[in-house]
Amino acid sequence: MPLSHPRRSALSEQVIAALRHQITSGEWPVGSRIPTEPELVEQLGVARNTVREAVRALAHNGLLDIRQGSGTYVVATSELAGVMHRRFADADPRHVAELRSTLESAAARLAAERRTEKDLKQLDTLLVRREEAWESGDTEAFVAADATFHLAVVAASHNDVMSAMYADLGEVLRDWLRDDVGEALTPETYMEHTRLVDAIRAGDAEAAGSAAASYPVLCRPGRPGRFTASGG
Repeated sequence: MPLSHPRRSALSEQVIAALRHQITSGEWPVGSRIPTEPELVEQLGVARNTVREAVRALAHNGLLDIRQGSGTYVVATSELAGVMHRRFADADPRHVAELRSTLESAAARLAAERRTEKDLKQLDTLLVRREEAWESGDTEAFVAADATFHLAVVAASHNDVMSAMYADLGEVLRDWLRDDVGEALTPETYMEHTRLVDAIRAGDAEAAGSAAASYPVLCRPGRPGRFTASGG
């Protein structure tokens, strides 16, 4: 339904909130192109200038990226995620990998101690999806499946602060993984995660932490300074 028409400033905030909800709800996932300006005008029932102002505000906050001649794309799911994405855009990839390893190792230890049956079923499901994505040969599908799996491991820690921080770092981590895996999935960039899930299921915090911290950080030949997250 078209939005109501209060005074201009309130209407702009309403539109911003509506667009933000599309992003945070997953209706517009990270990497997707949002509807065009005319389409948003029709959907929301507001003036073109109001839509433009809202899109620019969300781009300023780091959730959207306006690409001239291509469209507007979702690049983060929250303002903090957008800030982190910009802040770490030029970070040393080894440092990003070390941060990921530290967070995931700590989360895996907690997950082994706190996981529920629901968590285990979710991990089993996402592990299968990750394998299917790998076998499909679709790099972007694999990056998304791998990221979703790791987010579920962190969520199984039942530490809301850690989960929120990891989620906000998500696109930073996906960027590095996407870049290093490259256009084609190859055997040397694959890492199995069955051992990690088995350790969490067994309640073995030490083994879970070690498994999560064992993903190699290697320089890919011919690409100095880059690391191989190897399917995470």
